[in-house]
Amino acid sequence: MIAQLKGILAFKAPSEVIVDVGGVGYQVLIPLSTYYSLPEEGGVVVLYTHTHVRDDAIQIFGFWTQLEKDLFRILIAVSKVGPKMALAILSGLEGETLCSAIAGEDVARLSGIPGVGRKTAERICMELKDKMPTAEPGAPLVEDGPISALEQCPYKDAAAALMHLGYRRAEVKDVLQGLANEAQERSVEELIRESLRYLSKA
Repeated sequence: MIAQLKGILAFKAPSEVIVDVGGVGYQVLIPLSTYYSLPEEGGVVVLYTHTHVRDDAIQIFGFWTQLEKDLFRILIAVSKVGPKMALAILSGLEGETLCSAIAGEDVARLSGIPGVGRKTAERICMELKDKMPTAEPGAPLVEDGPISALEQCPYKDAAAALMHLGYRRAEVKDVLQGLANEAQERSVEELIRESLRYLSKA
């Protein structure tokens, strides 16, 4: 079983990448949470992987963090939740938030993910609420008061990607708040790049 891939990122798209390892290109299916953290094409990438064997195909699923991989493997063990739905769930909620939603039996939040019905969300909570990996609680960046820019896309997605890279919640919040105050529209990737520029100077 292929448990990890390290190589050149030959191609990337929101749903899949091709990783060149010694001249061999591996097609790897990924969630959006992983896509947001990827380097530019041509850069070196390391992915935690799960090899899924079917009667008609062998598929490799890749993840930016070990937590994402663990959650994927736990999710596909649930009745009627296959790899495609597991990727959709990880694309809809970043890892720590997903852990909190399942542990807290937040059916409404899970069923709000495209492709996940209420019955499936209830089944996931029932079967997995006591099986979540140990992780920092997925509390919002701003705990009190009205909904801020940081709790909405693309800032929320950028925050998840930066914390996956190992930056602390507090420092991520400060940098993204500064960018939000500039009132300049940016994509997730632009927010990540700008944040990394500030964080690398800290």
